[in-house]
Amino acid sequence: MKILVCVKHVPDTEAKVKIGADGRSFDDTGVKMVPSPYDEFALEEALLLRDAKGGEVVVACAGKKAAESSLRQALAMGADRAVLIQDDALDRADALTRARALAAVARAEGADLVFAGKYGVGSDEGQVGPMLGEVLDLPHVAGVEHLEIGDGTFTAHRAVEGAVEVLEGSLPAVVTWDKTSHEPRYPTLKGIMAAKKKPLDVKSPTDLGLEAAEPRVVWEAMELPPSRKAGRKIEGAPAEAARELVRILREEARVI
Repeated sequence: MKILVCVKHVPDTEAKVKIGADGRSFDDTGVKMVPSPYDEFALEEALLLRDAKGGEVVVACAGKKAAESSLRQALAMGADRAVLIQDDALDRADALTRARALAAVARAEGADLVFAGKYGVGSDEGQVGPMLGEVLDLPHVAGVEHLEIGDGTFTAHRAVEGAVEVLEGSLPAVVTWDKTSHEPRYPTLKGIMAAKKKPLDVKSPTDLGLEAAEPRVVWEAMELPPSRKAGRKIEGAPAEAARELVRILREEARVI
C-alpha cells in the first residue's frame, strides 16, 4: 500500500508573525517554519498504517525551496520518500492551484491513499482536501479521527455534533485528518541522521505536466488584528463592584 501525505510548510503556531514590507504577506525573517500540525497527525496515521500493513509513505509539499526543511522533518519522523513541487508562486497559491499540483504527484505515485490535515495552519481554509478528491475523482472524507482499512475498502470515523459519523467507501481515497488519539512522534537522532540519506525529489510544475502556477486568488492586503485594550480593574467592596460592573455592561458595553 502506498500512502501519499500532503504537507504544508507553515509558521510555528507559537511564532510572533509580522506583516511584510509589501503589506500583502508576512515577514518570515527569523520565524521558525514547521509542517502544519494537522498534517503531522495525518503523517502519524500513515506511518502506523504502513507499519501494520506494509507499503510505503511518501510526503509531498508544494511551495518554496525552504519547504524542504518540513519534508526533511517528515522523513526524520519515518516517511520513506519526499517530493517537493518547487515554485515560489505555490507558496501563496489558492487551494485549487495547490490541489492540482499535489494531485499530479498522487497520480504519478499511484497512491492508494492520499492523506492531509483537515486544513493548513495559517490559511485555515480547509479546501485542499476536498479539491484533491474532486481533481482526482476519488472518494473524500474530511476531519477523520479513526480509519479502518479492509480489502479495497475503508471505514472512517469522524466527530460531528453530539455523535460520531461513520462513512464507508472504496480505495483509492482522499482522507483529511483531525487530531487523533495518536500523538505525532518526535524525530529521533537516528531518524534525523537517516533522513539525510532518504530521497527528496524536487520537481517543477512543468515536470509534472502542469502549467506554471497562476493563482486565481490574490492577497491584496494583510494586517494584524487590533491590539486588545488594557484590562479594567473595578475597585471597591464586592456589592459596589458588582453594581459598577452591571452599569458598565449595560451602559458602556451595551451587552445587557
